[in-house]
Order: sequence, then C-alpha cells, then structure tokens
Amino acid sequence: MRTERTVLLVGATDETVRQAVELGLHVLLLQHPTKVSEEQRRLTASLTVVDYTRWELVEPVVRELFASPGFAAATSLTEPGLENAARVNDLFDLGGTGHEVARRFRDKRVMRAHLAAVDPGAVAAEPLRSRAELDAFGVRHGYPFIVKPTDATASIGVQRVDGPQDADRVWARVRALSGTRTDRVTSLFLLRDFLMEEYLDGPEFSVESFSFAGRHVVVAITEKFTHPAHFAELGHALPARVAPATEERVRAEVGRFLDLMGFRDGVCHTEIRIGERGVRVIESHNRVAGDAIPELVRAAYGVDLGTLALGWPFRLVAELPDRPVAHAGAAVRAVVGEPGEVESVGGVEEALHRDDVLDVRLTARPGQAVRDVADNWDRLGLVAVTAEDTTAAVRRGAEVVDEVVDVRVRAADGVSRRARAARIVERAVSPA
Repeated sequence: MRTERTVLLVGATDETVRQAVELGLHVLLLQHPTKVSEEQRRLTASLTVVDYTRWELVEPVVRELFASPGFAAATSLTEPGLENAARVNDLFDLGGTGHEVARRFRDKRVMRAHLAAVDPGAVAAEPLRSRAELDAFGVRHGYPFIVKPTDATASIGVQRVDGPQDADRVWARVRALSGTRTDRVTSLFLLRDFLMEEYLDGPEFSVESFSFAGRHVVVAITEKFTHPAHFAELGHALPARVAPATEERVRAEVGRFLDLMGFRDGVCHTEIRIGERGVRVIESHNRVAGDAIPELVRAAYGVDLGTLALGWPFRLVAELPDRPVAHAGAAVRAVVGEPGEVESVGGVEEALHRDDVLDVRLTARPGQAVRDVADNWDRLGLVAVTAEDTTAAVRRGAEVVDEVVDVRVRAADGVSRRARAARIVERAVSPA
C-alpha cells in the first residue's frame, strides 16, 4: 500500500468511501459501531470500529495506523468526525484544517467569540447559563433574539425569543433538552451548552464553497425555505434567484468570513441571511451540506463537492474557476404530514425512475408518530429534483411529492390522508 495515496476517514457514509476508492485512494476508516456497513468492509483497506467522537479512544488507534500502514491525509465529511480528524492533522503535522479552526466551525459559541475578537461588526452573542441571562440579553441587545445549542444540527432546539414573556417557556425548553439525546436526534450528538445571539432578519440562504489553499470559490448560493414560526428547513433551491450585485456581495462576505475563521482548504456549507444589515453569517460547517444539497450542486453545476474534498489533499482534482456556471436548476422539497401515525409508505421506486428526480429520502416508517413540524427531524423525508431552471425545479419537486410519493398518515380523527410537499413562502430579497 502506498502511503502517499492513503487517507484516514474519521466516519463516513458508503458513498464517501466509494468516492475515495474511485479516486484511487486507499481508505483507512474509523467507523462508529452504529454506522458500519458491509459495503464499507468491502471497500476499505482497514476498518476500525470505534466511537470516533471520543479522542481518548481515537488517539491510540490513529497512532498505530500512522505507524503502519501509514496515511498521508486525515479528513471527515461528517459533522461528528470533524474535530477529531483535525486533531489527527495536528498530531502528525499533515496540513489540512487543524483543531483550532475546526472547533470554531463546530462550536457556535467559539465561532461567535472568535469573530467578536477580529470583526468590529460581529453579531452579538453570549452563552446561556441561567434564566436571568435571557432577560439581561434582551435588555442589552433587544428583541427578538435567538437561543440555540452550541453544537447541534438540523435546527434542533433553536428558539426565537420575541419578548420577556417568552423567557420562561424558552428556559424550560433549554432545561428539558440540556444533557439529553432525544429519540429524534442522532445518538452521536449530546446537547450540552446553549447560546443567545442577535436575530438576523431577511431570507435565509446557504453558500456551498470550496477553498483551494486560501482561494475561496463560491460554487453555489442556495435558497433555503423555512417556516416563519420555526426554523425547520422545508426546501432548498439553486442557483439562488438573486440579483448579480447581491450575488457578488454574498461571494465577498463569505470569502471574508472564511478568511476571518482561518480556513484555507476544503469544502464549507455556510448559512446566511440577507436583510437590512446586508449579508450576515448565521453559522458555518467545514463539511458538505445535508438535505441532498450536494446532489443539487452536482446536477446544476456538474461539481461533486465530496470528490473535491477527498481528492484535494492529494491534488487529484483540478481547481475550480472563480465563477462556476450553472447549466440547470435543482431543488429539494420536504415531505410533511399532519399529526398522527404513518400508515403506509409507497411511490419511492416510481419516483426514482423519473429522469428529473435526483433522490428520494424518506424517514417515514409505518407506525411512526407524526408531529407538527418544529425542526428537521419532524419531516417525513425529502425529494430532490432537477429542471431547466430554479423556478421550474421548485415547482417540479412539489409535483413529485404530491403526485408520486405516497406516504399515508392516519390522523387523530381516524382519517387516512396523504402526506404533501411542505408549503413554502418565497420572500423578496433586499439589496445587500
């Protein structure tokens, strides 16, 4: 085995392992006991089953693997593996993203504290440790403001505080979630600390980027559709329908943000709002996005962000131009149902056989409880499609969900109804 073509993956999906192998890489995989598959066993040169979120377990394993057979790069494309992959980079001086930078992306409190020290216009944020701090933050920074976990994903635990009357409710929810792994959250995440931060107005977008030795390329700006009463993501669409001047401001601000964060190489998924104060960063992740957004990018731009992330440390992929050009539109629409119980699930194979359908991912299972949507885990699944442009893709995604995918939910009144595409409200974008 040639060490210079060997990568250590800290956690991975089957697809990630396949992409690495297709690049000609030898894969040493650290995989969580709950995530192992036969495909991974077949494709990897070495698979070590370990809780890769715990450095005290990972460190002795990677020391042995570095001694033999050896590896030239360590990386992760999955949220729970990012920090320990960065620790491996530091331990063996491999280059790539180190732990100090990775921690800024993983921990929202650390990110806000770092930006406050280097950016005069940084968003105000403070840790939440007591009920009284909710009132104090509102007095200092005004209402509304946001409370959220420092290191969770999928909009779990994100709450908006509209005034002093909300403080008791929000604090009770924080106490209920703190220190737990609920049935609706992946077991790899433990909710611990919470953060208060200024509310940012305006429609929300995500920015899919790749950095080549400090040159930041915005590959796509993605429209994000959320419900005005909560923060669950109900859909995504790209290329975003924004004015060219707004697009340029987004590119400039995201590049500035990545520079401030000290990020130089690899993929990033950065969430922003565009409002009265211009382009403002909500949070960012040094990994590929979820919700099939990488599939949208591949369909619209012909760019595979996962392959780039795996191949760039070995210089097996070419750098992208500063302004990638889309040749199509693509969209994700969430599947939702009214409260009740899932009765049956169908239509998946039929949908997947449609030429314009990129993926169908249903989490709904017969017997599963259906809740009102409050975060991403309350959705029943999603459908990703492509079309000639963004508007057509948004429309087509809803058609596939409503006409082809067939998830039946028995409501409290005993009537069985078909789940539907989440209804979205498209908002005008203010000039940035």
